[in-house]
Amino acid sequence: MRRVLLLLIIVTGITLVFWSGWHNLRDRRRASQIAQQTRVDLIPNSSASDSPTTASPLLGKSAPAFTLVNLDGKKVSLSDFKGHPLLVNFWGTYCAPCKLEMPWIEEFSHKYAAEGFKVVGVTYDAEVGVPTIAKDAHKLGVTYPILLSDSKTEKDYLSDSEVLPMSFYVDKSGKVIEVTAGLGSKNQLEAMVKETVAAGAQ
Repeated sequence: MRRVLLLLIIVTGITLVFWSGWHNLRDRRRASQIAQQTRVDLIPNSSASDSPTTASPLLGKSAPAFTLVNLDGKKVSLSDFKGHPLLVNFWGTYCAPCKLEMPWIEEFSHKYAAEGFKVVGVTYDAEVGVPTIAKDAHKLGVTYPILLSDSKTEKDYLSDSEVLPMSFYVDKSGKVIEVTAGLGSKNQLEAMVKETVAAGAQ
């Protein structure tokens, strides 16, 4: 009887340790997500006109090549969009401004499709898992490709920036003509889409 009681105490102790550790990890993740979302929400616009455009070392240069996996496990490369005006949009499932902007992007992906305009979304938090990302994209009505980011692509495009959403407008020749960080207005977004469609090689 004493052995059984001792064993029960040990099992209970181990269970409590694991339970405490799991809750601590969950709380830290939640705090991290809240902090990230707050940081994104509080990013100031970079000019007095409330334009979200930002200085970037990629402006005027060729968009860095990438090959990433989509939500179906298929590889998608930047070269797949060669000759098309393209919007590369970095977002995260924790990013409220991203989720406000994405339905606008979806709308413009259809509105300017006849002019060759393409969109690709790159999720900045691939570690949350495909089911969560797919669920969020579905809720937002997004049909353009969503790719899982990797460290190289984040380094090439975002450098040390953690501002989301972050968008790169690439013309038909493959050159980055505009970069935006943070949330702008729907009209500003459409204006940049129009500029991208009109720019580059014919």
